[in-house]
Amino acid sequence: MPGTAAKIIVSEKQQVLLKEFSKSRTVGKGVVQRATIILLGFAGLLNEEIALQVGLNRVQVGIWRQRWRDAWDSLCVWECTEPHRLREAILDILSDAPRPGAPATFTAEQVSQIVALACEPPKLSGRPIDHWTLRELRDEAITRKIVEDISVSQVGRFLQQAAVQPHRKKMWLNTTEKDPQKFQAEVENVCQTYLAAPAKAAGDGTHTVSVDEATSLQAIERNAPDKPAQPDSVPKQEFEYTRHGTTTLTAGLDVVTGMIVCPTLEATRTEPQFVAHIARTVDTDPAAEWIFVVDCLNTHMSESLVKFVAERCELPGGLGKKTTAASSNRWLHARSSCRTPPTGSASSTSRSTVRGSTRSRSCSGSSTGSSYEAETSRR
Repeated sequence: MPGTAAKIIVSEKQQVLLKEFSKSRTVGKGVVQRATIILLGFAGLLNEEIALQVGLNRVQVGIWRQRWRDAWDSLCVWECTEPHRLREAILDILSDAPRPGAPATFTAEQVSQIVALACEPPKLSGRPIDHWTLRELRDEAITRKIVEDISVSQVGRFLQQAAVQPHRKKMWLNTTEKDPQKFQAEVENVCQTYLAAPAKAAGDGTHTVSVDEATSLQAIERNAPDKPAQPDSVPKQEFEYTRHGTTTLTAGLDVVTGMIVCPTLEATRTEPQFVAHIARTVDTDPAAEWIFVVDCLNTHMSESLVKFVAERCELPGGLGKKTTAASSNRWLHARSSCRTPPTGSASSTSRSTVRGSTRSRSCSGSSTGSSYEAETSRR
């Protein structure tokens, strides 16, 4: 008599890793097959149905379901205490059990030293490279006498098991703000702006736009037109081209709709060009209120931009005296009463609220390296 299939429980993080394994081309076929079994079991399929999809029999499917059920408590412990090792723990469960044979060639200590070496900058080893390759790692491991000899492919297997990829890089941005409380306030300001954007758009049609530039884009013209796709042939592009210098793309992303707003192509990104871009953007819906989120580039907080905001919002009275600011990071922020931050205040984030029509109630601004001190209320 067939028994009851083991119940499958999967957390969100486990499900993400299982989906990755089920579609992977680098892990073993057995791991791909077993990850698929767990996912299908979690979806509620019977063992017979799963067996037809993965090419196994019902008993084999049941064995892997039971193994996952028995190991799930330990997986939860890994996920809560050492989440960075959850991937390795799942691979251990889905891998074949140890079989009798020759003893391991490399000890656990040697494997750990090789993985630790891959996490070091190559310059510490005196090697003139930016990132490790498998061959360089093999040579350095032998030079340091971690092992007497090892193949390049074996080093690759160790790194794959540890999920270490020294050949890949991701970009990150280090903040220049030294005050953690001020940095936290700036982050919360930007996040709250994004979170409030959908409600503002639905309520009064406010546009929340994130603006930035992509500089030094090559203006390339191919010397011959592209050839379309043909049976058994992909589209073809002419190899040679003519350079026409570089261009700069300035564009705004509507954070609610995900649409690009009023993109601008210019040769450079000067102060007048950025002001003209903001003006064209506002003119696309002159009766609405606009919120611009920008970084602290000097052209984003310039004197011309302050004057544009004041003119578009019909700010009464003068802007005040232009003074030298103590910091290069300044606010450009509009409130219900026109108030520019006093000289010396700083922020690494800029946010500007502008109304396109004369119904605007307020505007304010300050520029990088300078500030305009003014305080006026419109009622």
